[in-house]
Amino acid sequence: MKQLLRLCVVGLCVFSATAWAQIKVGQTAGFSGAVAGSVKEATEGAKLYFDAINARGGVSGAQIELISLDDKFDPKLAAANAKQLIDGGVVCLFLNRGTPHTQAIMPLLTENKVPLIGPSTGAMVLHSPVHPWLFNVRATYQREAERVVSHLSLIGIDRIALVQVDDTFGADAAVGVQKGMKAVNKELVAHEKYDRAKPNFEPIMPKVIAKEPQAVLFIGSGTAIVDGMKALRATGSRAQMVTLSNNASAGFIKDLGPLAHGVVVSQVFPYERSIASPVVKEAMEMAKAKNMELTPIMLEGFVSAKVVVEGLRRAGPAPTRDRLRRALETFNRVDVGGLEVSYTASDHTGLDYADLSIVGPDGKFRR
Repeated sequence: MKQLLRLCVVGLCVFSATAWAQIKVGQTAGFSGAVAGSVKEATEGAKLYFDAINARGGVSGAQIELISLDDKFDPKLAAANAKQLIDGGVVCLFLNRGTPHTQAIMPLLTENKVPLIGPSTGAMVLHSPVHPWLFNVRATYQREAERVVSHLSLIGIDRIALVQVDDTFGADAAVGVQKGMKAVNKELVAHEKYDRAKPNFEPIMPKVIAKEPQAVLFIGSGTAIVDGMKALRATGSRAQMVTLSNNASAGFIKDLGPLAHGVVVSQVFPYERSIASPVVKEAMEMAKAKNMELTPIMLEGFVSAKVVVEGLRRAGPAPTRDRLRRALETFNRVDVGGLEVSYTASDHTGLDYADLSIVGPDGKFRR
């Protein structure tokens, strides 16, 4: 009887350990501040998939716990949060936001040998040279910017002005713009920069409109771009307004208000309202079950979460940071729903998808 009791106790302990096992995934992002709207939407998209996986029993019997900290879109706080998460035992970092913020985190990845998966930024510095612990999911900003310029040129818009944030993100995307302009044998009619910490468009806009641009490409994040676009329209200019995918959120459209209609926004994932795309159909059904409407930035979080889960599955039970890194590098055209993600030891790019959308009169992105 005592032996049976001991076996029962041991069995109960094993069951409990399995039932309550957790895999901690850490996120630092600007849940308050200039990019709060899009950060929240991206995180909601990730949670859609993590919650669905947990409801099915998790990964190898373990539940995924997403631990999110607010860095207020401050690179220094992002690094401090990342250190706190790493010390707290997360198996990986995930879906942080911002180029300078990611750069502040990168030394911690090497020091602590912890992967960062799906940073919500397309900076080329995260792709080349390859960082052994950083795994991108979305395409680069340079790829987006080239696509934008190519499209504008194709529809007869030759006089293009660039207004960029004066930081590593802005500089990186501007390289893509210049590559695009060179490809169509044209030059920017104006190129202005604004301070990331204290954006002021009042002295910039007169210089821009003096060049009579047909289109103004705004590179930056959240409320700063909203302010910049409002400042352009306040001058009376009717130039086509364009921005990149980091602003592809419902919050951005809401903040821009009536001026959002007609704004062109590049995209790095399939059309979020097209059920022809398997990953969109899957995400849409999960969002509908929670009375949510899928947005482009939610889809980014959703796809990035799928990459994390597939990596954890390949890493096996009780995954370690190193096993997860090695598992990700086995990705060879892994289908995440009509999109194929690949990684090798010498290439951590992930996807190279780029497209364009325009905001319709209903405040929805259209392709």
